[in-house]
Amino acid sequence: MATTTISSKFQIVIPREVREKLYLRPKQRLHVVEKGGVITLAPEVPLKSLRGALKGLSKTDLREKKDRS
Repeated sequence: MATTTISSKFQIVIPREVREKLYLRPKQRLHVVEKGGVITLAPEVPLKSLRGALKGLSKTDLREKKDRS
């Protein structure tokens, strides 16, 4: 587990092994989520990178709007 320290300017450095594993780049935006006293950083994903993510999805088992509860 990698650790980091908060600077006097409230800045943190993401450890190199984490940056390399997640392919993080300078000026990349991160979402900061706090839940139950835990802080999570999640890289922002551009919509273009999601293109084709649902390719091959079967449409046969979808419910009609009137059948949803």
